[in-house]
Amino acid sequence: MNRQRISRIAHTGHPIAAPLDDDSVRQLLEHALPHGDERVLDLGCGGGEWLLRALARYPRLRAEGVDVCVKSLAHARTAAAAQGVASRLALHHGDASVFRSPHPFGLVLSVGAAHAFGGLLPTLAAVREHLAPGGRVLVGDGFWERTPSRQAVDMLGDFTDLPTTLERVAADGWTPVHGHVSTRRELDDYEWSWTGSLASWALDRPDGPDRTEALAAAETHRTEWLRVYRDSWGFVSLVLRRTDG
Repeated sequence: MNRQRISRIAHTGHPIAAPLDDDSVRQLLEHALPHGDERVLDLGCGGGEWLLRALARYPRLRAEGVDVCVKSLAHARTAAAAQGVASRLALHHGDASVFRSPHPFGLVLSVGAAHAFGGLLPTLAAVREHLAPGGRVLVGDGFWERTPSRQAVDMLGDFTDLPTTLERVAADGWTPVHGHVSTRRELDDYEWSWTGSLASWALDRPDGPDRTEALAAAETHRTEWLRVYRDSWGFVSLVLRRTDG
């Protein structure tokens, strides 16, 4: 099983691929879309859940998403058609880090996909290329709540603490206008859903060729979460505006 397939299955019960509950997602979108008629771009949209929720809530909105996974994009198209928002959604298959559009966007979002750009600041550099004057950015990325172990850093990446993260964002020319730090419940719910969805998928297929591999992946992820990074890793979502306008 490749990583994309494992991820799609693991996110079955938590289609927002980040440790955020429904109320947090709603509030972030409210702050990111003050007018409700913006053109929105999601870099690394996966199954399009952020865009689908925004389109359902704001009937004047138009949205585009970019992702490398064909099956995730197909899922987004099917869901958009079922929800009656397909006419306002354009999806592009490709690398979000090199995507180019002929028009700017009032909101550019990339939540939980900073690894695809090489980190948070490179993500913001990519986002800046698509942002209309006065537009907003919605990003989400990890940080260290407590001093991590060497194993945690090797596994998840070289994050900083929350104050340093915000200082770096500000030094890069951005001003936060809203933010949300995922709660312990959101973080744990996300991990339980990830591992549980994958394990349940495998257990429902006792004779399936990928059963053993899926169960092993769920067990490995659960062990790493509980023993390596649960007590040190956090997640912050930020709504940003360019400091210089």
